[in-house]
Amino acid sequence: MSGHSKWSTIKRQKGAADAKRGAVFTKIGNQIAIAARSGTDPTTNSALAMVIEKAKAANMPNANIQRSIDRVKDKSAAQLEEVTYEGYGPGGVGLIIEAATDNKNRTFPEVRNALTKNGGRIAEPGSVAFQFDRKGVIRVAGSGEDALLQVLDAGADDAIEEEGEIVVYASAKDLARVRDSITTSGLKVIEAGLEYVPKNTVALDDEKVEKTLKLLGLIDDLDDVVNVSSNAEL
Repeated sequence: MSGHSKWSTIKRQKGAADAKRGAVFTKIGNQIAIAARSGTDPTTNSALAMVIEKAKAANMPNANIQRSIDRVKDKSAAQLEEVTYEGYGPGGVGLIIEAATDNKNRTFPEVRNALTKNGGRIAEPGSVAFQFDRKGVIRVAGSGEDALLQVLDAGADDAIEEEGEIVVYASAKDLARVRDSITTSGLKVIEAGLEYVPKNTVALDDEKVEKTLKLLGLIDDLDDVVNVSSNAEL
């Protein structure tokens, strides 16, 4: 899972730079609007609460957050749809690309072009997804055996120390509960959400690692893409 974690760290650093330009607000706003479909009150909608925390961490203005929530009630607003694309990158690594779009006829060609122009290709639905598990992933500031024991006591399925933080894995249904328990224990949660986690990683040479990171970055830069995962060992 180390490659998965490394890309997540790179993406978070990239997101901080994007936030300075406001480029990340559209992506997070779309995620808020989708999460708000299950309820506009973050105290009873844990998915919405976690996305709002992500928005605040990116310094997204409260007015933007509320506007994204209100989009659910606005019948005149373009309706967003969650779509997932599967693909292959350099060296045959598997890619899962999650998007939120009001126009799939725009989004699909953009994703396909990013892949084909950078050593990848679109895959048939289901041909890549079986290589991943949908899990709750919580990144926690901390290190050492005591912190690892704390997150495991909070109900995590697994936890590993990587890149100066603890990456915690939980079942999708237990994500909110485990996250809240970790917070209650006194540890700082950096971010939490549902992600596609590779069951096994694919080893790449240095050249393909560089190409894969470039491709992941280009896909992540697409306005409609909210997350991209790979099973590359980076």
